Amino acid sequence: MNDLQNKIKQRFQAASRVLITSHLRPDGDAVGSSLALALALLDLGKGVQVVLSDGLPLTFSNLPGADLVRTAAEGDFDLVVCLDCSDRKRIASDLAKRYPPDILIDHHLTADPFGDLNLLEPQAAATASILTRCMPVWGLKITPPVAANLLTGLITDTLGFRTSSTSPETLRQAADLLELGVDMPELYNRSLVRRTFDEAKYWAHGLSSLSRSDGIIWATLTLADRTLSGYTGNDDADLINILSAIEDTQVAIMFVEQDIHRTKVSWRARTPDIDVSRIARHFHGGGHKAAAGAEVTGTLAEVQQTVLATSLEIIAHPPKKVREY
Repeated sequence: MNDLQNKIKQRFQAASRVLITSHLRPDGDAVGSSLALALALLDLGKGVQVVLSDGLPLTFSNLPGADLVRTAAEGDFDLVVCLDCSDRKRIASDLAKRYPPDILIDHHLTADPFGDLNLLEPQAAATASILTRCMPVWGLKITPPVAANLLTGLITDTLGFRTSSTSPETLRQAADLLELGVDMPELYNRSLVRRTFDEAKYWAHGLSSLSRSDGIIWATLTLADRTLSGYTGNDDADLINILSAIEDTQVAIMFVEQDIHRTKVSWRARTPDIDVSRIARHFHGGGHKAAAGAEVTGTLAEVQQTVLATSLEIIAHPPKKVREY
C-alpha cells in the first residue's frame, strides 16, 4: 500500500460522519460511485450523506441505496469525499464553499487536484473502476449492492464496454462484480437502452435541429424543447451518444440551453487522433480525450457560433507530436 492509499484508508477508518458528493448533472459513474462508497461506509457503521445537488436521475432510481441521495447537505462532517469530479466548479458553489473536499477521487484527463488528498487516475475507465480496485485496500467490503453500483459506473462510462478506455482490467473488474450476483443485463438496459416517453420526445426536438459541416455534427436542445417534451432534466438525456454514432463525422457536439445566459456543451470524438478535452479546456471545461464538456456563458446563438468556430480551429491544428529518440 503506497502512502496516499494508506492516508485515504486512515481517513475512512477514523471518520464518523461522511459527506459524499459529485458533479452537477450526475451521470452513471457519479451516481454509482457515490452510492457504492456510501453503502460500504454504512456497512462499517459510519454516518453517511450522499448529496447530488441536481438530484438523482430517474434512470438510476432502481440502484441499491438510491434513497440515500439528497440535494442539500445537513449538519457537520469529519470527512468530505468528492467523486468523479474534474473541477471544483462542477460542484454546486454553495456546497463546495461550505464543505471543501478532504478526498478527491477522479479519472478525468483534465482533473484539477482540489482535495486535500487526491487520487487521480486518468487511465482508469471510470471512477467506479478506481473504487473497485481500491475499496478492499481501504477495508471497505464490496457486497452485492455495492457491486451493482460499481458495475453501473463501469457500464455507463464505457458505454457498455465500447469506449477506447475499456481495458483488460475493466473487463476483469466487471467479471468479478458479476460473480457477486449482479444482474448486468438489467443494469445495462436501464442505464443505456431504456428511455421514457418524455425523453424520446425531447430527443425528437434535438434531432430535428441536426446539422453537419466540415466533419462536425451538432444538435441543439432549448429551454422550450424541454418544456414542450415534458423532460424534467437539464441535460441532453444522452442524445450526444446518438450523435456520436453517426457515420462520416469527426466530432459530435450537443448544445443544451440552461438559461438565457448559459449553455451546456458536450463534445464526442469519433476518431482516436482528436482530443476534444483540448476544446473543452478552451471554454474552462474538461473531460476525456474522447468525451468532454463545458458550460459556456452567452446566449445560445452566441455560444454555438463561438464553439463551432473554435472546435474547427482546434481540430484543424492538432498539437505537434514530440519526436522520440
